[in-house]
Amino acid sequence: MIDILTFPVIVGFSLLVAFVIGLAAQRLLGIRLGLLRLLATGVFAVAVGPLIMLAMLRPFGLPAGESEDLAHADGVYFWFALLAIVCTVLASMVFIVVVEAFAPLGSIPPALVWGRGLRGRFKRGRRYWQIIGISVRHGLAPYIRGGRDRALAVPSGRAQFGRSLAATLNQGGVTFVKMGQILATRKDLLPAEVTAELARLQDDAAPVPWQDVEAVLRAELGAPISEVFAEIDPVPLAAASVGQVHVARLHTGDDVVVKVQRPGIRPVVERDLDIAARLAARLEGGTRWARGMGLSALAVGLAEAIREELDYRVEADNIAAVAHAHPPGSPVRLPRVHQQLCTERVLVMERLHGRALRDAGDIIARLELDRAQIARSLLGVLFHQIITSGVFHADPHGGNILILDDGQIGLLDFGSVGRLDGALREALQRLLLGIDQGDPLAVSDALLELVPRPDEIDQQRLERDLGRFMARHVLGGNVVGVRMFGDLFRIVADHGLAIPPEVAAVFRTLGTAEGTLTALAPDFNLITETRALAGGYMAEQLGPEQIKQSVTDELAALLPVLRRLPRRVERIASAAENGRLNMNVRLLADERDRAVITDLLHEVLVAFLAATTGIIAVLLLGIEGGPTVTDTVGLYQLIGYHLLAISAILGLRVLVKVFRRS
Repeated sequence: MIDILTFPVIVGFSLLVAFVIGLAAQRLLGIRLGLLRLLATGVFAVAVGPLIMLAMLRPFGLPAGESEDLAHADGVYFWFALLAIVCTVLASMVFIVVVEAFAPLGSIPPALVWGRGLRGRFKRGRRYWQIIGISVRHGLAPYIRGGRDRALAVPSGRAQFGRSLAATLNQGGVTFVKMGQILATRKDLLPAEVTAELARLQDDAAPVPWQDVEAVLRAELGAPISEVFAEIDPVPLAAASVGQVHVARLHTGDDVVVKVQRPGIRPVVERDLDIAARLAARLEGGTRWARGMGLSALAVGLAEAIREELDYRVEADNIAAVAHAHPPGSPVRLPRVHQQLCTERVLVMERLHGRALRDAGDIIARLELDRAQIARSLLGVLFHQIITSGVFHADPHGGNILILDDGQIGLLDFGSVGRLDGALREALQRLLLGIDQGDPLAVSDALLELVPRPDEIDQQRLERDLGRFMARHVLGGNVVGVRMFGDLFRIVADHGLAIPPEVAAVFRTLGTAEGTLTALAPDFNLITETRALAGGYMAEQLGPEQIKQSVTDELAALLPVLRRLPRRVERIASAAENGRLNMNVRLLADERDRAVITDLLHEVLVAFLAATTGIIAVLLLGIEGGPTVTDTVGLYQLIGYHLLAISAILGLRVLVKVFRRS
């Protein structure tokens, strides 16, 4: 009975001691630990503490169990017990440092979260190895291991890699097919042989049963379908892996198309995006080609693009933004969005009657439309969107362009839209003006405004490379659009420049438009037409009225400064005349800079104290003679042992911060 009552008391006391020792170790190291790590540290200290105590007592000549001898030790026992306690705390600090070195705080999720997500982790792991198995079956295993880096240096090896990658993505499911389709447009990152294989991926899927579509519509619109639509065709107009499109009519008589997301597709996509990110990180850490391509950052960008496609409200906002800046009187039409009927999984917009550009040959022939004029109108609208408004359709391929029954042009699918701020648009305008004038110096300056400028760059070599680029593609008359953009991206990469995603979207859009417009009108010259548009735009911007307005705006902005300038000049002149002119330069004005310097000095001081204390401890341990504490230990040695423990504590305090920072 006594043992049963005593056991909880012993356990409770041990946990209390463990908690106190853990707090002491945490405080001495100057860090904060989670509750689990705090208790683990204390339990470790309670486990090793008695062993340390016995190790301290026996070698130093103190009896381990004779109470009378201990009582007559004149305080010696206290100092050795104190040393044992310090060493116990020191051992717990070493335990914390080792744990932080191998598993820093935050790298392992809390136990509750880990347990809650165990089932999801099992499913994700099974899917992960399923994707690995698919890639191995299609011949990607050597590339995953990094053994085919040399094969990627030749066109045949890149084509083989592209075929294996396309087959793997096609069998991987909806998310990986979407990734492949987006990658097919990234001619700035992938070789042409790879993008050509990825462009063959088809996003086709079996239609979702009407009852499932109806359930999504009721849940998203919050009303029976008959109250929202006068009629709706249960047979889809088109079906893809993420959603499908139905033709409908509103009670107002407007013909619309209803885009409905497949039920349960978001969890599947999120799981596969997580797997893709893990695969990208693994490949980037183990293969040279993945590191050169920045595969992890690319996977993050692809995930963002796919998540935007899963939210139809983003596409509705994109259409509204592009329509707001659409040039009046343009022959290109945009569908009108019914915002009140748009949700995360449902998009309702005006139906444009026509056929896709790649299948519209009979309409063009029947209406006797000029193919070159259609191409010119499309390019003009894209150019206006990019240069003037800064919001542009980023995927103008033949399936997203319609030739309407009345001969107009329609733009569809605004899931991918690019945006440029005013500074980027101005730099892009100067780039186009420099290309139009054949001035590599102007092109170089504009390019360095478009991209983040590195600390060191050989600007003369960049200008020479751009001069050769312009001589080959712009001045020589032998214009090949896609190859031109590829060569420009290679120049940028060779000089260590990183193109921002917004600017890369512009070049991808122009590259996609070049392929679409060339297929429409084989004699259409993208660069010549772009130069003509750029020349007309710059002439318009440099007209008398525009220059007058620009000068007026600049003067209006400068007027407050000009009004204060004479008074400030007078103050400076008066101070200089009276010998009171001085300059006040304040170093480390930013609080963050001062905090960094303070932390650095603090760590240097602690490291210096640790080293000094350690040296003194070693010197004391080496001194022979002096007062004796026991038969085997002198006073100098006892002090040396305490100083050595203090030195170790200070050193561990610096070391744990190094591990946490790294």
